[in-house]
Amino acid sequence: MAHIKVVGVGEFAVSNNPDEVIKTFALGSCVAVIFLHQPSRSVALIHVALPDSGINPAMVAERPAYFADTGIAATIKALAQCSGAGAGLSKGMVVKMAGGANLMDANNTFNIGKRNVLALKKILWPLGMGPVAEDVGGSFSRTVTVAVQSGRVILSCATKGEWEI
Repeated sequence: MAHIKVVGVGEFAVSNNPDEVIKTFALGSCVAVIFLHQPSRSVALIHVALPDSGINPAMVAERPAYFADTGIAATIKALAQCSGAGAGLSKGMVVKMAGGANLMDANNTFNIGKRNVLALKKILWPLGMGPVAEDVGGSFSRTVTVAVQSGRVILSCATKGEWEI
């Protein structure tokens, strides 16, 4: 039986333990970014709520992963330590992304899901870590499960079932 690490809103987890699964629930406008470092078989998952920490700088110290602009750096740093890859982390990295839905903004007033996805891509692309697979947008929430041993990323939704990205 696998040990499950649950990642809440504004949190991240890293692991290189093949007996672990990393999981985050009910991504609406939030976005999960999954990092799979193939050479070390290490995995990270971050659950980002908002694109820019400028709206609440005080929260950054408490929960840097809440924001795209501070969370990605914190997650990559932790993954580099976990994997032992250090500065060479981008070699052999596979990045996937899920979430960014529009659930409660029928008039597209805030577009938080879309803004989260765009902010994350703007951060990841210059690092050479653009997503190779994604399931973003739409009007339904997603749960993400990542098996550390296989690197499989499974999405699920009560109304749509399960699928892999």
